Amino acid sequence: MSTELAAERLLAEADGVDPEQAARLVFRAFLALSRTADGRQMIPLVARAQRLRDASGSAPVELIYRTLAGVVATRARLPDGATHLDGATHLDTAVRLFDDNPFGADPILVECALTSVMTLMRPDEARRFAPLVEALDLDAGDRARMLALIGLGDSWAGNLVRGQVELREAARLAALSGRLDVQAEATSWLAKVEALRGDLDSSAARLDEARSLAAQVGSAWVARHLPECTAALAFARGDLDGWVGLLGLMVATETGVTAGLDHEHRWELATHHALAGRPEVAAGLLAAVCDPPVSWPGGPVLPAWRAWILDPDAPATVAGLAAALDRLTRPVERLLAARIGWLLGAHQARAGRRGEAARLLEQASARYAQTGAAGMLALVLTDLRALAGPPAAPPRAALPRVAPPREVVPLRAGAPATAFTVRTGEPALTGAEIRVALAIADGLSNREAAQRLFVSVKTIEFHLGNIFRKLGVRNRTELAGRRGHPG
Repeated sequence: MSTELAAERLLAEADGVDPEQAARLVFRAFLALSRTADGRQMIPLVARAQRLRDASGSAPVELIYRTLAGVVATRARLPDGATHLDGATHLDTAVRLFDDNPFGADPILVECALTSVMTLMRPDEARRFAPLVEALDLDAGDRARMLALIGLGDSWAGNLVRGQVELREAARLAALSGRLDVQAEATSWLAKVEALRGDLDSSAARLDEARSLAAQVGSAWVARHLPECTAALAFARGDLDGWVGLLGLMVATETGVTAGLDHEHRWELATHHALAGRPEVAAGLLAAVCDPPVSWPGGPVLPAWRAWILDPDAPATVAGLAAALDRLTRPVERLLAARIGWLLGAHQARAGRRGEAARLLEQASARYAQTGAAGMLALVLTDLRALAGPPAAPPRAALPRVAPPREVVPLRAGAPATAFTVRTGEPALTGAEIRVALAIADGLSNREAAQRLFVSVKTIEFHLGNIFRKLGVRNRTELAGRRGHPG
């Protein structure tokens, strides 16, 4: 049965029962629609819940109404006052009602409160609902839906190991119960978590599965945040071009913001352009939006990050961003704190400030290790090893006869272009071109380079054409000879 038909039957059933029973059925209709429908399609549910609240006056109905009003206002991006109060006020009231009443054994009310804290972007609070959900007598589909939210909460709050386990179980239970909408949601979030964890093949398979599941149920909700999950995989693979393209899509269309990361996506894209020598593009991206409140996840660092993007080489903006980094102390900010430390450490390394670079990169690597982000940790460690310089070569007799390792080249905005000097009048090599040039200079074929960098052979061929032109070389041998030498 389609989710729309399921919701319609629940709403028809609500016509002939008392207000509290009717409110529960309206919330179940919301749950049927919430993984497929657009936010504005659910606005009529809020009006219906409000009428039931007015007729009942009971705390359970009030909690249901507040949850629906807050979630729908947030998802539909309704202006303050469109549902009499702004979404955050509704959701705060819902959580307070749950905490002030003995509702922990009621599945509907537990799910109301859990949904509210996640919509409020307080994912670390989802953990407190886990024991309640474990004790509830639920069918597989209902348990899958709530476990998916708890798994997302744990992952977002910096516990990727536990979140990965919970999301896998949620996807399994959803498949057993035939809830393809919940399975699509859990699988899409799992794809992002596994990318951050370094399980790149599994992440890619999850993305394909999530797309297929979303198409089977017509899920506007899952389709909205799939670009965010795809971008995480591109980043983990070192696919700079793909990552930047997806960031541009998300910023331009406001997709992929289901985790409240729309400011981070915009700031990341602006950082890329600033460090690639396009300050006017970076400034335009930032001018389009204001800084969010300090209470917003990442809020304490975003003003300083903005100032650094606009003038990345100024000692004052570098110091300001480093100081703001220490204010990212909430669980929801753990991954962002690691990322900012990595960005700033890599920039300090490019400026030759090795001591400060080592401190920041080591701090970033520790934070990624604590969250379980093994994929991100591997990339930061590559920067740390580069900072230390190449290891001393062993005696020639001791050199093993093995093929060179095929490591992922790290994704670093503004990577140094000193390995190859371009001809006078030509623009510098981009970060992607440097990585391709290094791979080809190492003696790899186009296919081998594509495998190392996790891009297509056509992408390698495209970059090689630009590299040959900029360096003024005619073949791979001349390219290898130009490594580390002026033109």
